[in-house]
Amino acid sequence: MKSKKRLGRLAACFMLALVLPSIAARAEELRFDAIRVPVSAPGGIRSLELEPSWCDRMTGLRIRSQCSTTVRRATPMIVRRHRLTGCGRRRLRLRGGVVVVPMRRGYGSSQGEWAEGYGSCANPDYAAAGRQGASDIAAVARYMSGQSYVGKGKWISIGHSAGAFATLALAADAPNDLAAAIAFAPGRGSTSPDAVCGEKQLIAAFAQYGKTSRVPLLWVAAENDHFFGPRLVPLLTGAFSSAGGNLTFVKTAAFGGDGHQLFTTASGIPIWSPIVDRFLAANNLTLRDHLMDITPPNVATPPGLSSQGRETFKTYLESGPHKAFAVADSSRFGWATGRRTPEEARKAAMGYCASGTSAKCRIVNVNNQPAH
Repeated sequence: MKSKKRLGRLAACFMLALVLPSIAARAEELRFDAIRVPVSAPGGIRSLELEPSWCDRMTGLRIRSQCSTTVRRATPMIVRRHRLTGCGRRRLRLRGGVVVVPMRRGYGSSQGEWAEGYGSCANPDYAAAGRQGASDIAAVARYMSGQSYVGKGKWISIGHSAGAFATLALAADAPNDLAAAIAFAPGRGSTSPDAVCGEKQLIAAFAQYGKTSRVPLLWVAAENDHFFGPRLVPLLTGAFSSAGGNLTFVKTAAFGGDGHQLFTTASGIPIWSPIVDRFLAANNLTLRDHLMDITPPNVATPPGLSSQGRETFKTYLESGPHKAFAVADSSRFGWATGRRTPEEARKAAMGYCASGTSAKCRIVNVNNQPAH
């Protein structure tokens, strides 16, 4: 049972970005919307849910920058799957673009059966599973590229964990407009620290993808990643590049207790962000030379917070919905962002605030609005 839960936690994650020259804007803003994307799947046309949310499963977020309230320009697009910290998503958004987070088939209100299983642990078919994830990426890219507010240039697929694995599968059968791919700690089949199902099959899948992958691909992994351990990673990168994959591999120093979390926490952003920036610059894919200058919401900080709490509240204000912030009289606080509903955000924030204590917490803000 533990194995199944961990495999579920490795739900695929990806992003894609349409690359366009930067255009000077008179005024820029971030906007959140919910949409649905039709995809072809067994049994007919199904729809993928895109919504402003955050959880282990596929979640959706679309953000649009614009020149003014009346004159809009087509902007780059980013699509992500699975765990990339909200602050990390914000950094990508502030490069100027549309960020899309799809809930994969079979989760939330998305239709269709889950399609990314690889079979038994004894004989996993990783290559086929990755191609299923890649088909979702391609479907979202095709649909969003047809929207008037999305630029018609090249795009980049970005993924973490199993979503990074799907991104490698996409690069192996790359659409003509795929400019590059970025994979944060790619892999499948992790069952316990430094162990995976069918290691030989996983290595073979990476080699299979490398045979036909020619777009530039950045692979970033922490030295102490224990989902796909330090002994295994060189075998995977070697199989991919030896087969012909166009690979740039960067190993970072150890991060926390498990380097797999480098890409899921705000404290990891200063480590991976410059690596990504250098890769984009080296491939002439930089969206703009500075981040968007967004005025933070004019919301009063809850009284009684410590200096750390006040800084955290600033981060909360800049994060995506649905979100909530809770405080207690003892200056304790807790917050949650990117949840599927305001109610889920409230519940999570209260839990974080009171965790391990008898503190009496209360919600003071929901989606940048004072709570009543």
